[in-house]
Amino acid sequence: MKFRHAAASLAALSVAIATPLTPAFADDHASAAAEPANDLQELVAQVQVPYEKFELENGLTVIVHEDRKAPIVGVAVWYNVGSKDEPKGLTGFAHLFEHLMFNGSENAPNDYFQYLQEMGATDYNGTTNFDRTNYFQTVPRPALERALWLESDRMGYLLGAVTQGKLDNQIGVVQNEKRQGDNRPGGLVFYEILETIFPDGHPYQHSVIGSMADIEAATLDDVKEWFRDKYGPNNATIVLAGDVSAEEARPLVEKWFGPIPRGAVNTPAAAEIPTLEEPVRKVMRDQVAATSISMYWPAPGITSEDLAALNMGTQILGGLLSSRLDQILVRDEQLAVSVSAGNFDFQRVGLINVSATLKDGVDQRVLEARLKQLVDWYVETGPTAEEVERAATSNLAGTIRGLEQVGGFGGKAVALARGEVLAGDPSFAVNQLELLASITPETIKSAMQEWMTKPAFTLVLEPGERDASYEEASSVTAGGPATERDRDSDKDAITVSLERPAPEIASVPSLDFPDFERTTLANGMQVTYAKRDAVPATYVTMSFNAGTASDTADKRGLEGLALGLFDEGTATLSSQQIAEEREKLGVTINTGGGDDRSSFTLSALSSNLAPSLSLLGDIIRNPAFNENDLARVKAQTITGIRQQMRSPQGIAGRAIGVELFGADSPYGGVETIESVEGITRDDLVAFKDTWIRPDNGEVFVISSLPLDTVLAQLNEAFGDWEAPSVPKGEKDFSTMPTEAEGGRIVLINRPNSPQSFIFGGQITPLDASDPAYVDFENANNSLGGNFLARLNMNLRETKGWSYGVRGGPQARENAVVYAIGGGVQADRTGDSIAEMIRETGEFLSVNGVTEEELTRNVANSVGLLPGRFETSSAVLGAMQELALFGRPDSYYEELVGKYEAQTTDSLDAAARSALDIDDFLWVVVGDAEKVAPQLEQLGLPVEVREMEGAEQQGG
Repeated sequence: MKFRHAAASLAALSVAIATPLTPAFADDHASAAAEPANDLQELVAQVQVPYEKFELENGLTVIVHEDRKAPIVGVAVWYNVGSKDEPKGLTGFAHLFEHLMFNGSENAPNDYFQYLQEMGATDYNGTTNFDRTNYFQTVPRPALERALWLESDRMGYLLGAVTQGKLDNQIGVVQNEKRQGDNRPGGLVFYEILETIFPDGHPYQHSVIGSMADIEAATLDDVKEWFRDKYGPNNATIVLAGDVSAEEARPLVEKWFGPIPRGAVNTPAAAEIPTLEEPVRKVMRDQVAATSISMYWPAPGITSEDLAALNMGTQILGGLLSSRLDQILVRDEQLAVSVSAGNFDFQRVGLINVSATLKDGVDQRVLEARLKQLVDWYVETGPTAEEVERAATSNLAGTIRGLEQVGGFGGKAVALARGEVLAGDPSFAVNQLELLASITPETIKSAMQEWMTKPAFTLVLEPGERDASYEEASSVTAGGPATERDRDSDKDAITVSLERPAPEIASVPSLDFPDFERTTLANGMQVTYAKRDAVPATYVTMSFNAGTASDTADKRGLEGLALGLFDEGTATLSSQQIAEEREKLGVTINTGGGDDRSSFTLSALSSNLAPSLSLLGDIIRNPAFNENDLARVKAQTITGIRQQMRSPQGIAGRAIGVELFGADSPYGGVETIESVEGITRDDLVAFKDTWIRPDNGEVFVISSLPLDTVLAQLNEAFGDWEAPSVPKGEKDFSTMPTEAEGGRIVLINRPNSPQSFIFGGQITPLDASDPAYVDFENANNSLGGNFLARLNMNLRETKGWSYGVRGGPQARENAVVYAIGGGVQADRTGDSIAEMIRETGEFLSVNGVTEEELTRNVANSVGLLPGRFETSSAVLGAMQELALFGRPDSYYEELVGKYEAQTTDSLDAAARSALDIDDFLWVVVGDAEKVAPQLEQLGLPVEVREMEGAEQQGG
């Protein structure tokens, strides 16, 4: 048998290598380019981010973009320093220092998250990469000066507040962040990529998070030197985007940042683009669901003339839904369950990546050979004009919709700051889009031939046990004195000057939640509409009363599999044609919905709404559910299940619902490989007829267009859609318990895990439709709901055992679960659960919400409302939540009054009526050999189990 199998594999390999690449592919697509779907230059005209730029005497660069759509301002501060600028022996220090920047400054000595929450900030965080370190927040307009005071204090007045205790604590936090990332399936791959592509001594060879030993060795002198050398105003750029003009901003920026003296000039480390001497191939093993083959080529950085061409070229190869690799490897030949391609553009260098994940039953050598053959063919022949136009349209449309956000991880402030800091031009992102709109296939082909014909690094990642030589936290004393320091112990060492008191926030921001209009389609479906015209876009969700709760116990995964197949082919369009049509129109169509609803959400340019709705109508009304597509999507779904069964958080998530609700209840069961394999085309058709029908759904719309226009186009696509004759579906909640068997621990063995993932929860008596639910949510902000909540501050900031712990309600239509979750270092698993139990128990008895917490949480809840609903997609989600829980249209605008009426007593009462720590069920995913003895000390029954499919996970 083995001989015959090997012979068959070799035969298949030779066939794959010899498979001809038919020129008909290029000819067919070239002919389609005769009818462009959009005027690309017209789209580019809609992608403009005007700004004013000035510089203070101390060298601080200031950029202001005015956007008056909402009373909020995105504040972004970028420092021109990243991990590539770290000296030998200090790897990971730029990122470690970013953590310290949130631990207080001389005039703002508390955790910065406290001040941010008091301002009602949203979208706040800090990040570090190879090239820069940034800090950002979106604040209500009345809090802008307070935000500038806060950012300026850590820029100019930090060192007096940095102590050995704070440094020790953040060393522990960062080490746990590293453990958390490394613990994920495939978490070690990026280290191997960097070490192989970049030679010794190259600034990009070490990872941003650095090595355990270097992080542990960081000293206070290192901190002070880094601050003085890297964090001067002349090495920084601040961007303000939103409800502010340059005229308004300048005096505020000069007031708070102007007195800070210049610092040293940081010249970002130079870095050559490396070239491998010859092709390199390596094999790694990890707890992954399937084998993946990835190819990497060194490439130029963001200022290269080839950047737009490489970005576009890799998208067409493997980044778009219609990409060459998707069409050939996933849809046609079905050698892979997924593919990807992209260009990672850093400041000095880049990395081109092409990847494919093996389908079950396919010889890995066949996929690897075919992937390389297709890459060579594409690089040699280049893309077609039609492919280039579709890619450009898709990019431009997505950018137009994204311009609605001013701050956060990807808003307009980020685009301006990145351009200025890394490319020396705030307009860099817009200029790249202009290049993209006029780029030719020949330009793309030339760039790809320049960089993708050089020797590549091929990395094969296979299921199996990790290499024991992996550098883990055990090389450092995990849980020892360096990871458990109480920062209160050295408060006397903090220099608190208070010479720059915080400016007052003169007014409370108001939420202008859009008014709703309601009407019905010709077929009776209710439509809820709101107008938003900040960008020329329309968002439509068609929501159906189904969700995963509609799955019967013997058909778990049916709803998810069906939703994954609706857009994989209709009566008249193939999966490939649907993907191409989406890109021509610049439209995205996503399916999802969660436990209680199944939804189809369209995001379209308003100018293309009619054809976009026509496509959506075809997808929803006429899915083909072809057997070939069913087999392919099943394979993808099963790979996803296997990945969940190997991820610590995925394992815990799969277990908690079953343990709380029972496997037979609508909220308790999970899809399995066996249940998905048993689903047939007849099941899919029955699901559609039973649940996805006009008498079981409603429509939600946010648009720049008037309701009459939208309604006419909706009716054109859906107005004549009638319900089938079969009965409408009904969900059965009679088997669902009102409470679970708590007071126990389920330990799921995941060997060699440097971290344990803890998931504790209980079914509460809460009803999310109850007006008092808001009291419980705000009470939880003291216990687990945000960074400053007690659980996180204890386990992360005081103990240093975790990168982060959160707790909160998970609301469903017919149940509310409260859950606590987070990763902790393995040798502190038992101690961490003990602390969670103690902290929660005390909160529910003798140590409830304090006046300080009440004041902060109310101010935060009120202040963040305008930023919370900045974008149309956020409002669209809120509309659906109002409908799901039967809340009035005025719900969000009434929240301010509800928050301001809250007291410590009312919040304590809400929490204590909902939670009982003795009823918590604890699911722990970790190395049972290390963890079980710790858990036995807690006095709770412990049930030890192996991971699902553990017998198959060695390969």
